[in-house]
Amino acid sequence: MALTSITTDTTQVIKVQSDRIDAAMAIQFKEDMRNEAEGGSARVILDLTSVEFIDSSGLGAIVASMKQLGHDRRLDLAGLHPFVEKVFRLTRMDTVFKLYPTLDDALSPAAD
Repeated sequence: MALTSITTDTTQVIKVQSDRIDAAMAIQFKEDMRNEAEGGSARVILDLTSVEFIDSSGLGAIVASMKQLGHDRRLDLAGLHPFVEKVFRLTRMDTVFKLYPTLDDALSPAAD
């Protein structure tokens, strides 16, 4: 799975370059997230703008990635398509993650 990453002063943004995170990609996603986020900023934003579909395995992979960051780092999600956002809300994962409509919203000073 292709992930790209940029780091600002206090935030690392990891963009998913795929239209889906599902059972076929979940293991690779977790591995790639671990490699990208290793030793990074205290705040990580996962940019899901390109992701149009997520299943329970993909959701589990994102939760596992959050846990890999540890307690002193946080994972926020940005750019969720309506279907993807619905999955997070139906599973109440919107109470675990901060969800932002766009990456710009997540990066705004008020978001931190």
